[in-house]
Amino acid sequence: MSDRVKGKVALVTGSGSVGPGGGAGGGGGAMGRRRRRFMHARARRCFWSITTWRRREETKAVIDGEGGDCTAYRADVSDGGAVEAMVAACVERYGGIDILHNNVGIIEVGGPVEISEESWDRLMAVNVKGMFLTCKHALPQMEAQGGGAIVNISSIAGIRYTGYPSVSYNASKGAVIQLTQNIALQYAAKGIRANCVLPGLMNTPFITQGLQEAYSDEGVEEMIRQRDALCPSGKMGDAWDVAYAALFLASDEAKYINGVNLLVDGGLTCGFAP
Repeated sequence: MSDRVKGKVALVTGSGSVGPGGGAGGGGGAMGRRRRRFMHARARRCFWSITTWRRREETKAVIDGEGGDCTAYRADVSDGGAVEAMVAACVERYGGIDILHNNVGIIEVGGPVEISEESWDRLMAVNVKGMFLTCKHALPQMEAQGGGAIVNISSIAGIRYTGYPSVSYNASKGAVIQLTQNIALQYAAKGIRANCVLPGLMNTPFITQGLQEAYSDEGVEEMIRQRDALCPSGKMGDAWDVAYAALFLASDEAKYINGVNLLVDGGLTCGFAP
């Protein structure tokens, strides 16, 4: 387990956190835990970028304290020039990019009538364009190196309606799936794999704060209770569940896995109508 990505350079986007991360070691939010999972797996470097700069010191301190080599880089992933500079900085510092893990994402509750055109554009720019841009600038480097692995975070919302209207978010996560599968097939012969992780209902600060509007009358505790009850196990997953899946897909253990949508939902979608 500890040598899964030993010696590899991982560029991971989306380190911002909207609240305390909790969990083992008190890391800085959900993506902080995923970054730490790459470091536990002995990635030689972990170069991470964020769109929001909150809690980055906590996350970086934990990674550094566990013997990782981590560089924090602030970039807006929806800005092509910023992403190009970020990739170049990673290559300059660490000599290449073996793993690209895209996790930047925002959510808005509402249907096509309720949400504004501006908020639709912003969500699509962050959730879809951001992944397009990181892939656009990382792929030539991976091709030059002779291979690489891309892991993009989508959602079961990209394939199913999840009980409340979030039209822009669901559309963006569906787009991420097709972006990933197109890359997977185009670059397979060049030794580059691209896969998606589709988390189900997760208990993270991002979810508890981002979805309060959908459960506005009940409050956070009731929202968590309702979402737990929807899961076959009676409990939502957490950031570690997604982290382990992403690590597996990034590792050589998944060398013949390409273009897949790995559901991390506790079996939730098995009960949905096809």
